[in-house]
Amino acid sequence: MLRAFKCKCPRCNEGDLFSSRLSMAVQDSCPKCGLDMSGNDSADGPAVFLIFILGFSLVPLALWLDHLFTIPLWVHAVIWTAVALFLTLGSLRPIKSYIIALQYKYRPEDLKGRD
Repeated sequence: MLRAFKCKCPRCNEGDLFSSRLSMAVQDSCPKCGLDMSGNDSADGPAVFLIFILGFSLVPLALWLDHLFTIPLWVHAVIWTAVALFLTLGSLRPIKSYIIALQYKYRPEDLKGRD
């Protein structure tokens, strides 16, 4: 889990997993250990996890906040859109790197190193 939050290589824990700080594109290989990540296929897994996690947590929070303060609908739209965007953009890279780390652990034949 710690490697996932750092967005580092699942094998050496040193090389950057993504090509830049703002990019979601995974590098073809680790710059430190040479792990070939071109066979990576995280597909829609990270997005699906976020839909379930955020949907399960934000909808009850919105209902609870409306019950407490009776906020107009447009204020809800502004607040929860901003919160959802912030949480999605902030957690998509770590969840994607976690999926890649799980793939490396349980299906190592998909990610092979240069030897």
